[in-house]
Amino acid sequence: MSRFAVASTPLAGLVSIQRQPLGDERGFLARLFCAEELAAAGWHGPVAQINHTHTAQRGTVRGLHYQRPPAPEAKLVSCLRGAVWDVAVDLRADSPTFLQWHAQELSARNHTALLIPPGFAHGFQVLEDGAELLYLHSAPYTPACEGALNVHDPRLAIAWPLPVQGLSVRDAAHPWIDAPFEGIRL
Repeated sequence: MSRFAVASTPLAGLVSIQRQPLGDERGFLARLFCAEELAAAGWHGPVAQINHTHTAQRGTVRGLHYQRPPAPEAKLVSCLRGAVWDVAVDLRADSPTFLQWHAQELSARNHTALLIPPGFAHGFQVLEDGAELLYLHSAPYTPACEGALNVHDPRLAIAWPLPVQGLSVRDAAHPWIDAPFEGIRL
């Protein structure tokens, strides 16, 4: 019996994963990862790194980060505490949804995760103080392959649900997409 319901999004390859917790009066058990079940949803490869973030203040935005070849990565993003508005931007050069974004709420209550394939940028906005995310990465962080987009880029026109605040100095300095940006070739 599968512990996940997989739903497509408007961006090819980006899927929403609805966990199916089992619970009783004591609480619940929810499977966060199963390589065999998630392979059908697009997870290919090992879990190479796991990261946990805590973001204290509502409205804070982190992102939009990605990894270029030769170290592209898939991410499985889950919210363990609070709620976030999670955003993925398609940067794949040959994709029909190139530079389009999709966002959805991930929360501790809704047991939803996003499976973000290689070639996408990722970021999020905190909807509740003290939000915590768990990221599973298919490849280790490789600084030489890191890229990022500015969360205010008019070419993306991301409709953040709250006023953007709490950007790190580094995230605030990410460039806007320039005209010759051709995307990522995987």
